[in-house]
Amino acid sequence: MSDLSKLPVTVITGFLGSGKTTLIRHLMQNPQGKRLAVVVNEFGDVGVDGEILKSCAIPDCPAENIMELANGCICCTVADDFIPTIEALMALEPRPDHILIETSGLALPKPLLKAFDWPDIRSKITVDGVIALADAEAVAAGRFAPNVAAVDAQRAADDSLDHETPLSEVFEDQISCADIILLTKPDLAGPEGVAKARAIIAAEAPRPLPVVEVAEGAVDVRVILGLEAAAEDDMDARPSHHDSADDHEHDDFDSIVVAIPEQSDPADLVARIEKLANERNILRVKGYAAVTGKPMRLLVQAVGARVRHQFDRPWKADESRQGRLVVIAEHDDIDAAAIHEILTGAPVAAE
Repeated sequence: MSDLSKLPVTVITGFLGSGKTTLIRHLMQNPQGKRLAVVVNEFGDVGVDGEILKSCAIPDCPAENIMELANGCICCTVADDFIPTIEALMALEPRPDHILIETSGLALPKPLLKAFDWPDIRSKITVDGVIALADAEAVAAGRFAPNVAAVDAQRAADDSLDHETPLSEVFEDQISCADIILLTKPDLAGPEGVAKARAIIAAEAPRPLPVVEVAEGAVDVRVILGLEAAAEDDMDARPSHHDSADDHEHDDFDSIVVAIPEQSDPADLVARIEKLANERNILRVKGYAAVTGKPMRLLVQAVGARVRHQFDRPWKADESRQGRLVVIAEHDDIDAAAIHEILTGAPVAAE
């Protein structure tokens, strides 16, 4: 049993667009009597996920219990950002019963677990569990997991070959660190896709892990909170590609923010995002736009060429109707001028 004097923390990890924010919204709205607090760590300057969560705050998880750390990995900014944030949440009155940490889709979870060894918080916090979300359709398609047998065979033939991609390392580290896997979007994958995704995850996992299918973030809170894993004391069972490194790099990925003009038709914006994903190998687009004649803001979330959009809230009276999209890709695929032209239909203005 965990030390009851320690505040439990659940780390929620998963690849870009796997459904982490949707899951946390569900937990916030179904807290089972727990007073929750949330830390959102995003990749990029536009804090979309934190604002989404604050918009659905409830008494058991009020807006002041939701804190956002944008444009910086919390495990790389422990002293400056992570510890002050955790301490601020612990100082709230009433104190939260449980803290949820949503990592960015590019985060490696194990370095974050190591942050809980920091002397100022180790005696006060325990990692109740690490939840990894995996997009069933994407995993089944092999986008985020390598063919392990083929890679091993080729490596055996030529020691100089390295077929690991940054995306596969992120995926594998997230699976290896987890206490439970939530397989999201099973409806998009279908029964065959779900079975294939389960097989891939089982092959990547360093130990048998429970896998639960979840649609639209709807999962019984009792399944994922109260695991009492004390993950900070169980690091050896969670192998990582980066165990031998003193630090981990985020240089494999990059993000830019594109200001977009008011849209006459959301379908046109969707088509441009699809074009961007197909032509520029973009991983993720998220942000918001203004639509002519509409008082509501259009929220946009895209994983590759799969785009979802909805009107999420009215524009505020003192708010500029300026759309902004965060575009995330591997570093070599970021061409700011080309991305800007596809999304806006106009070249970047010369300075």
